[in-house]
Amino acid sequence: MTAQHAVPAGRAVRVRVPATSANLGPGFDSLGLALSLYDEVVVRVRPEPGATVTIDGVGAGEVPTDDTNLVVRAVRHGLAHAGIAQPGLELHATNAIPHGRGMGSSAAAIVAGLMAARGLLEGVVDLDAATLLTLATEMEGHPDNVAPALFGGLTIAWMTPDGPAHKRLLVHRGVSPVVFVPTSTLSTKLARSLQPMTVPHEDAAFNVSRSALLVAALIQSPELLLAATEDRLHQAYRASAMPETDALIGLLRQHGLAAVVSGAGPSLLVMGSDPAQRLDAAELVERHAESTWRPLMLAVDLGGATVKALPTLEADLAQASTIHGRPPA
Repeated sequence: MTAQHAVPAGRAVRVRVPATSANLGPGFDSLGLALSLYDEVVVRVRPEPGATVTIDGVGAGEVPTDDTNLVVRAVRHGLAHAGIAQPGLELHATNAIPHGRGMGSSAAAIVAGLMAARGLLEGVVDLDAATLLTLATEMEGHPDNVAPALFGGLTIAWMTPDGPAHKRLLVHRGVSPVVFVPTSTLSTKLARSLQPMTVPHEDAAFNVSRSALLVAALIQSPELLLAATEDRLHQAYRASAMPETDALIGLLRQHGLAAVVSGAGPSLLVMGSDPAQRLDAAELVERHAESTWRPLMLAVDLGGATVKALPTLEADLAQASTIHGRPPA
């Protein structure tokens, strides 16, 4: 699409995006859960070309701070899809989602950028929910993390001939997640490389039954979570890359706790059927872990990503002038 419009300089938005955990045991590349840990990004259009990025929190001093930054690339992807001339951008990120630990940090960055593009384009072009999911999946490669980051709650995501689709479901109020985050990291690319191209028919059938059961457990019957989170498709194949994660999951499951690898790992997710199970899990990990694991007692995020317009630079200056008793110039 040929660029026909431009976003006015000074326009700004604030975006908040939740962390996510994908797979949830048997739901490989299809199930995802939004969690109450957030990255926040302010994006402002400026007259000068290019992009500058400042980062507080996770990723500060590590991720790119120019046009190669993933959030910036996602903003530009959304604007390009809408046929909008690429403006200069100032971006300030305050990040809490751990990187490289299976909590959807790349999905959050992509969704943050696309939601920022949506907010910057308000009144010019509408990037609807289906378009956002398509654009996010194009960048991420699969929809299992970007869907819950966009829409919140429990999501089922799948691919169709026309692109990605999703269904959002409300999670039973008794489900109580806790994520244990190690100091080590693991790349999704490496984790995926450890899986075989084919699996036995009985393993595929096993996971079909458990995935169906998991949806029922999460929305209606949390007492079934332990059985519903059994998996034969991916976790065992990836265990060699995260042996302590694998050992802790085995220990927690022996104690009746629904523990799984969070996304590609190496973090692990426990979905308790009541809040007390989270405390049991934390005690077990603290007592038996060989290294340091940070427990994150989280809730299920229900709202997904949000975007809010901010005052323009001109409005900021006018407000400042009024506060100091001077009329705006």
